[in-house]
Amino acid sequence: MAYSVVLEPSGLRFEVAADDILLDAALRQEMPLPFGCRGGHCGACALKLEGGTVTYPQDKILEGLHGQPEGRVLMCQARAASDIRILVDLPPLAPHLTPRIYPCKVAKIEHLTADVLRLFLKLPETDVLQWRPGQYLDFLLGDGHRRAFSIANARIGKDLIELHIRRVPGGRFTQYLFEELKERDLLRIEAPLGGYFLRIDAGRPILMMAGGTGIAPFKAMLEYALDLGLQQPIHLYWGVRHQDDLYLLDHLNHWAEGYVGFRATPVLSEPGPGWQGRSGWVHTALLADYPDLGGFDLYMSGPPAMIQAARGDCLAHGLPENRLFLDAFEFAKDSQTAVAKNLQFRK
Repeated sequence: MAYSVVLEPSGLRFEVAADDILLDAALRQEMPLPFGCRGGHCGACALKLEGGTVTYPQDKILEGLHGQPEGRVLMCQARAASDIRILVDLPPLAPHLTPRIYPCKVAKIEHLTADVLRLFLKLPETDVLQWRPGQYLDFLLGDGHRRAFSIANARIGKDLIELHIRRVPGGRFTQYLFEELKERDLLRIEAPLGGYFLRIDAGRPILMMAGGTGIAPFKAMLEYALDLGLQQPIHLYWGVRHQDDLYLLDHLNHWAEGYVGFRATPVLSEPGPGWQGRSGWVHTALLADYPDLGGFDLYMSGPPAMIQAARGDCLAHGLPENRLFLDAFEFAKDSQTAVAKNLQFRK
């Protein structure tokens, strides 16, 4: 049995089978819905259910619904039990940003810290990829699995695609990238993906909160803001464990010099001797500086645990829900056999 899902107020419609997850069906039909971790944790895809009924897997812990207003549906976990109507403010559609599958070559590998590398990808000369700064790409593995990473640069066309990748304990894919991947190896990606990008039309001051490699989409957004000559203030908070994890510190200083309204505040959760800056949880530092968030747009990017901890507190401090934009990283683990079998790239 198939059901109809109507997105209001746009009137866009897509079909979903009774056993299909709403978000999966929407993305297959190129509906630009917001989402983050896709694991039920971050709440980025929690949308208002205007009509109809949905069901959830009985054994699923739906962390993303905690602290949400009544009547929200978690699109990455819910299935339709009838025709439904969903309220969502969709970004304008851009035909040239429709996701496509591309072959690409590893152009350069840089180790930024002991557990973070910077990977540069190059597309064939005949291909041009455009994206909104903040969007991400998927690596396509041979067994049908995907691994998602934010694009860390704003440049488009024939420039290189930049990714920041953290080694995940128990993650065979990131282990492969760190220990076996070589320059000139070939990969397959799908891009651009996601509804996470900088909204500039409102002109409100912007707060950004990153955790770890969650700084990557903000690097792209800030490059874009500099290129456009934006005027509204932007304050970036970057939470990491140790001072050595601040691998873009030079960039922060460069942006502060080039963008009059830009400020950056690093926050260490495990500061060492001699650290003179902020410490503790990154969202606590942000709220200490901005106890009233009513006049801001707030962007969060990083681990689901960070976003889950910060989301409710920020809404409680006056942030309108439609001005909170989320990009949660869900770190996936692979079996050694599956990854070894499907990561066979050619030079």
